[in-house]
Formats: sequence, structure tokens, C-alpha cells
Amino acid sequence: MTDDIKENEAAETAALHTEAAEGTEVCETCCCSEKKTYRTEAKRRRLINRLSRLEGQIRGIRGMVERDAYCNDILIQTTAVASALDAFDRELFTEHVRTCVVRDLTSGDEAKAAAVIDEMTDMIRRLTR
Repeated sequence: MTDDIKENEAAETAALHTEAAEGTEVCETCCCSEKKTYRTEAKRRRLINRLSRLEGQIRGIRGMVERDAYCNDILIQTTAVASALDAFDRELFTEHVRTCVVRDLTSGDEAKAAAVIDEMTDMIRRLTR
């Protein structure tokens, strides 16, 4: 990715977060959270593309099971899916730290900073199981 694209995405993200901060929380930690993360269209598209590839891989594995494929061949594919999901998690977590966590840590609100640190340490524990 070129520096111009990165700078443009960073500016778009900052603008989205500024607009959102005036209304609601802006960092989504799970599907049950009332917080939201406002992403640029490019970032959203990148994440959705990764998930679409994962979805296709899962359908392929299901087809292998339905066709009684050799166990080892299926396991090779499931490890590829696990690696792809790990890569998705790393990309999403990195973006979370660069945007949401930094915003909350620099907000001047000690309670918000403490909460985001707790949230982040819990997520690191979950991601490294």
C-alpha cells in the first residue's frame, strides 16, 4: 500500500471517529456491544474480502466431508482456514489498537483508559489461547 493511500485512509478514519465521538461510542468489541467502529470503505472491503474467502474455504471443506474425502486432506484445509482466520484477527486487532485503543487512551478520561486496557488484555488472552 502506498503512503498516499495510507495517509488518506488514516485521515478518513480520523474523520469518522471524530464524527462518531460526538454521538456514540465507536469501538465494537463483539456482536453484543453497543459500541461501534466506523471504518473507511477500503478497510471494510478488505475485511469483508477476507471473510468471503474464509466462507468459500469452509464451503469447500463441507463439500469434502460430503464426498467422504480423505481425513488428512480435510485437515490440511482446516489448518489453512485456521491460519486465514488468525490473519483476519491480527488485521482487525491491529486496526483496533491503532484507532479505538489509542483514542480511548488519549481521551483524558482515566476510567475509559482503564476500561480499554482491561478490554485489550482480555482480548490478547483470548487471541493467544
